[in-house]
Amino acid sequence: MSTALWWIRRDLRLSDNQALTGALAAAEQVVPVFVLDPALLASPFTGEKRLAFLFDGLRSLDAELRQRGSRLIVRQGEPAAELARLMAETSADVIFAEGDVTPFARRRDEQVKAQLPLRLTPGLTMHRPSAVLKDDGAPYTVFTPFSKRWLALPLPLPADLLPAPEHIATPAGLESVPIPAWPVLTASAPFPAGEAEAQRRLATFTEGNDAVIVRYRDDRNRPDLEGTSRLSPYLRFGMISARQAVAASRTARLAARTSDACYGADTWLSELIWREFYVAILYHFPLVRSGSFQRHYDHIPWANDESDFAAWRQGQTGYPIVDAAMRQLVQTGWMHNRPRMIVASFLVKDLLIDWRWGERFFMQHLLDGDPANNNGGWQWTAGVGTDAAPYFRVFNPTAQGQKFDPDGGYVRRWAPELARVPAKYIHAPWTMPPSEQRRAGCIIGSDYPAPIIDHAFARERTLAAYAQAKETR
Repeated sequence: MSTALWWIRRDLRLSDNQALTGALAAAEQVVPVFVLDPALLASPFTGEKRLAFLFDGLRSLDAELRQRGSRLIVRQGEPAAELARLMAETSADVIFAEGDVTPFARRRDEQVKAQLPLRLTPGLTMHRPSAVLKDDGAPYTVFTPFSKRWLALPLPLPADLLPAPEHIATPAGLESVPIPAWPVLTASAPFPAGEAEAQRRLATFTEGNDAVIVRYRDDRNRPDLEGTSRLSPYLRFGMISARQAVAASRTARLAARTSDACYGADTWLSELIWREFYVAILYHFPLVRSGSFQRHYDHIPWANDESDFAAWRQGQTGYPIVDAAMRQLVQTGWMHNRPRMIVASFLVKDLLIDWRWGERFFMQHLLDGDPANNNGGWQWTAGVGTDAAPYFRVFNPTAQGQKFDPDGGYVRRWAPELARVPAKYIHAPWTMPPSEQRRAGCIIGSDYPAPIIDHAFARERTLAAYAQAKETR
């Protein structure tokens, strides 16, 4: 019988999987294989919680495969060598895999293709980065025209998606190393891994008149509300396809009965396009992984104070919205998107610490840590990326907290020492009179830190540093 390998990387799903579909069409038997690559496991950008989520996802995928007469084969080692060994064991003719765009992934795949019959399929994004180009063939570097060209290309509805196979024939007797046992994610991080959970979340978010997507345009910036899809870890590992997310947004738009519902579906689709934009930027401009898209900003005279960085990491800056967000990240492996922008702005533009320090820390902790989107988000907030003139964008952490966590519910959840602070002081507790501090059981400088820096001073210092870097152009 003819045999193909399905090399799983960031596509831990059976539904709408173009690599799996290609393998099933090419051969009578398919071997689902995941290779534990020591180079990735030892990377300084690898996070413990993300590994736990990945390994739980592999166990879930294995269970789904076993229900279809197959199973997941796990090997450990250098991918080209392990795949060559498995091809020899099974007499496989071809390897199918979903293409990736990071510099590491592209080097790895080129090495494998030089030795083995590797066929890369689409699937990481709705549209390949090479398909969304200007008329002259150049890549877009500004989001709005990218988005317009992206939307002009064909988009799917649910009927266009590839169904999960009912049966997968896999050779018996193949050796497989155990999926690593990793610390179980805590109950405070409610992200069960696997395709079934991804499908459940997508349905809850998009389906019905009271679905979260109906209020998404307004609620998505409120970390104190359940106003987002919380699908990012599942998209990160392909437990649901980008195509299915886009199809669901289009279905929600067609079913919308109110203007709010229309706006919600359109806004979520725009967020999905932002994901694709940053993937395209990394694909066309791989140097962004090591430096600023706008290269002159690599000359910013950073302060890079280690004690300030430690206070930021530990959620001890004295700015409640920043501290709550950092504690949420460290404890759960996830952070709401609005706080991501707030804490990134605070690190870079209040503390004047190199954005790459924050980028790496996020990758070490985020369940959804994605090289393209994490990099794009940090460069956008730092003002060094594709945005035309954003260096003067400096978030005021107090004002951001007051606007997007007006009653302080988010802060009180993740910074419990502030739980009894009145709402009028919750985002500026240092302004509480001593009597209020005693009444709230929160003495500033003792129970909760005073601000480690004055925001007004920090803003002027940062603008001066950026202006100095701009002069190097």
